[in-house]
Amino acid sequence: MFSLKENLMLIIGSHLSSSKGFTGIANDALYIGANTFQFFTRNPQGGAAKDINVNDVQKFLQIAQHHHFQKFVAHAPYTLNPCSDNPKTREFAKLVFIDDLKRMEYVPGNYYNFHPGSHVGQGIDQGIQMIAALLNEVLSPDQSTTVLLETMSGKGSEVGSTFKEIQAIIDRVNLKEKIGVCLDTCHVYSAGYDIKNNLDGVLEEFDRIIGLDRLKAVHLNDSKMPFASNKDRHEQIGKGTIGLDAIVRFINHPKLKHLPFVLETPNDLQGWADEISLLRQNFND
Repeated sequence: MFSLKENLMLIIGSHLSSSKGFTGIANDALYIGANTFQFFTRNPQGGAAKDINVNDVQKFLQIAQHHHFQKFVAHAPYTLNPCSDNPKTREFAKLVFIDDLKRMEYVPGNYYNFHPGSHVGQGIDQGIQMIAALLNEVLSPDQSTTVLLETMSGKGSEVGSTFKEIQAIIDRVNLKEKIGVCLDTCHVYSAGYDIKNNLDGVLEEFDRIIGLDRLKAVHLNDSKMPFASNKDRHEQIGKGTIGLDAIVRFINHPKLKHLPFVLETPNDLQGWADEISLLRQNFND
């Protein structure tokens, strides 16, 4: 339903507000010249999600088909932490995951992205085990949604700042066919993967450890912080330490250019429209 001929144009969008419903998201996406997008499934700090409006969903699906939208990304709330040392926090993560995956079936075949979590002093190995355990509880063979583990910057006790940690989670998941990865350019650069000066080397390492077939989407961000800082501070495209030239090389890389790119840069709608226009001008179709 969201088909788009590969390599004819850049698949790019931004993180849009879901407060206006799916048709509101679609209209904002069209305004900024996007053919994909990302949104929070609920308040990013947690809480209940709005009821699904079936009529709104049907209108969105018509718009998406007519304008050839690619697969989009739904983002779990930041408070979802399956490897917390607090049982109530882990139970919240489970309930949100189950509810969100159920709701995603109204718009089948898309992506659900989440931050793997913070082990809060329990250790990386314990965190990995707990994240995988949650995924084994909530994933089902008949779901159409692919769940994406997001690469992290490594601040604090975050799990998922190395490719080995991401793969260690995947290794422990039973329904591996339901799992993918979302690579965040700001995060991996801050985590010590030099996509600015050695993109081929980083992709070779990703492919060797995880497999590029698992890479389903990209959060395309510049960074306010220096390389290997372990800080998660997004910047507008071309205004940070990664820089426009490196980001242009990234979107044009033959192993990446078919992927959906989502901007999470500090911007308003017009700012995202300007960034999308800039990147399209520098995309080699």
